[in-house]
Amino acid sequence: MQPRASLGRILDDLGATLLDLVHGDSHTGAPIGGVSIHDPLDELVLPPHALVLGVGLREVHEIADLLRALGTHGAAGLVVRGPLADSDTLRSASQESGVALLALTRGASWAQLAALLRSMLGQGDVGDAGPETLGGMPSGDLFAVANAVAALVDAPVTIEDPDSRVLAFSGRQEEADESRVETILGRQVPERYARLLAESGVIHDVHHSEQPVFVAPLPSMATFLVPRVAVAVRAGDEFLGSIWAAVRKPLSPDRSRAFSDAAKLVALHLLRLRAGADVARRLRTDLVSTALEGGSGAREALARLGLTEQPLVVLALAPTERITPGVDDRSGVAAQRQRLGDALAMHLGTVHPASAVALLGDVTYGLLPVGRDAPEKQAARVTAGFLDRIGTRLPAMAGVSPVANTPTDLPAARTSADRALRVLCVGRGGSRRVAHLADVYTEALLLDMADAIAARGDAPSGVVARLIAYDAEHQSSLVETLSAWLDAFGDVVAAAAALHVHPNTFRYRLRRLAELGGLDLTDPHARFGVMLQLRVFGL
Repeated sequence: MQPRASLGRILDDLGATLLDLVHGDSHTGAPIGGVSIHDPLDELVLPPHALVLGVGLREVHEIADLLRALGTHGAAGLVVRGPLADSDTLRSASQESGVALLALTRGASWAQLAALLRSMLGQGDVGDAGPETLGGMPSGDLFAVANAVAALVDAPVTIEDPDSRVLAFSGRQEEADESRVETILGRQVPERYARLLAESGVIHDVHHSEQPVFVAPLPSMATFLVPRVAVAVRAGDEFLGSIWAAVRKPLSPDRSRAFSDAAKLVALHLLRLRAGADVARRLRTDLVSTALEGGSGAREALARLGLTEQPLVVLALAPTERITPGVDDRSGVAAQRQRLGDALAMHLGTVHPASAVALLGDVTYGLLPVGRDAPEKQAARVTAGFLDRIGTRLPAMAGVSPVANTPTDLPAARTSADRALRVLCVGRGGSRRVAHLADVYTEALLLDMADAIAARGDAPSGVVARLIAYDAEHQSSLVETLSAWLDAFGDVVAAAAALHVHPNTFRYRLRRLAELGGLDLTDPHARFGVMLQLRVFGL
């Protein structure tokens, strides 16, 4: 597991481009324990030495009050949207609280900053593996690698994946041009630039050349003023990404060789990150599974996940699958479930860094630490916000458990979330996408009864069986008529309208089903009995 970055290290890597230190000391040396997004409506629950993102904070008095509150929780810093006017109030609050105040550059997104910080801090790593190094740098620390490469070629660099997404970047980006700044802020080469580079053959040359490729400014790119030199990062025949340096002139032969050698080192780090992510995912899955079982190993599993001594809510999510008959797309469904889990992990990580997510079977489970103030509503709000964010790209439904205060409470919490999720997945939750078991308890009971009946091999009996048989023989709709009448609480006009028939026709059918089925429509026990059968058997 790579060491956590300090506030000073974060500012060295992101400063000037994304963050500015407004007040306070960034050189305390203590590692950042996690990133938290401030919500004024939630109880303040922070990991040790947290970096807090103050989204939406603008008023000086609000920022000052939050700085003082964060000081009592041992936070390292507060980030607010810049620019900030010079203020004695803020300077004083930062000094009194010991919390550094930072400003996020205008134009940068909070989501981008949270993702960058998450990757820098190595959040999501679990287990007790000691630090490893590659080329004298912490394994997988691409920001450290980027700065080392920048020193070799004496130019600011970016490390990008095969889709031109920025994985890491060095300092000194202010020495480049506006197009580089736009790339850093968006963590992606802008689409218009990528298209022009592809059309001009630059991308092809970088992908297929063994040597660094010099890229002169293109006349059609007004903000591309500083030349680039790019080199492919490969593992055998696999293209892993590329390194781009903003240079004033072509590299010397010595620096060109050093740039090529650096690409080999970056490949090792990228492969280590990939392997580490797979190992960490498997380990996290085992730990979450052990915790949810609530047995003798649950407490240790929670300790390794960083979730001891705090109330938890279990979230159970599943995608709303639509599998085309005759088409084998189970691999696509599995990939969709994995993407759902990865997206949920990132979302919960911004809410509480210690949250844990794992895909167990067909269900994605989340363990979310909650505060003492309306924790179940808080968890439901977080989950609904996640489903709103992913929208139709990964349509899903979620069950939310009651609070589990101890490891022994987790199995029951998981069962509660599972039962709520099942109701939603079979379409009996109405328009809900998120539900507690209490919200859908009646439907959950009916599903439990249906399970027991199916296990015994029972079939409809009595009145319902006789009506089913009559409908099958005469192609009539007496079962549908009975169901509509019961759903309308005996209101013939409403029930007839629901079936689009005349009330007199409906009355005739109602008399017929009472006679043929032997049903006393005035007997409440008889009505309840047939209604229960209709519900349980899904008729």
